Amino acid sequence: MTTTGCEECGASLRLLRAGARYCGSNCRLRAHRRAKSAGDLPAEMKSQRRFVRHTSTKRPITTTGRSASSTNPDTWSTHAEAIASTAGTGIGYVLGAGIGCIDLDHCIADGKVAAWAQDVVDANPGTYIEISRSGEGLHIFGRLDEAAGRNFRDGERAIEFYSTGRYIALTGNRFGSAPLRLAALRVPTL
Repeated sequence: MTTTGCEECGASLRLLRAGARYCGSNCRLRAHRRAKSAGDLPAEMKSQRRFVRHTSTKRPITTTGRSASSTNPDTWSTHAEAIASTAGTGIGYVLGAGIGCIDLDHCIADGKVAAWAQDVVDANPGTYIEISRSGEGLHIFGRLDEAAGRNFRDGERAIEFYSTGRYIALTGNRFGSAPLRLAALRVPTL
């Protein structure tokens, strides 16, 4: 018999089966939803105070619901503070401090990654990649020196990359077997 508390609300688990983590289905569901919205992220990202919340329209907000800015560190919070907050609809990561992102838009259709996007993914092995909120794009995170971002669209490809002054709305929905670590990004030549 276990004597620990529910991982979500702290209620006693004494009368539940050995190994139980939650007191019931409501706590299990809340914990699952919170974990999914926060996602497992590389430790290098989670250790930095570069998190914001966001609205359903992806406008950055603080953990208290006020407007946040991708250029004002006073409006950012820790990963733990961001996932604990109920403001808005999710969390985002402010790029910088050596961490950047390649954002591939509209590259997944019917569960298949477009060839042009797969080339970018293949050029960046060993780094964290997640599926975007739309389910049609990819965010490739990694180490990248701070520099001006770039945006390229040619009717087929939609590629953006940033390393400062922007934030990315996180999903925690890892792409394939992408690792929970960051590697140096190889930005495509556009």
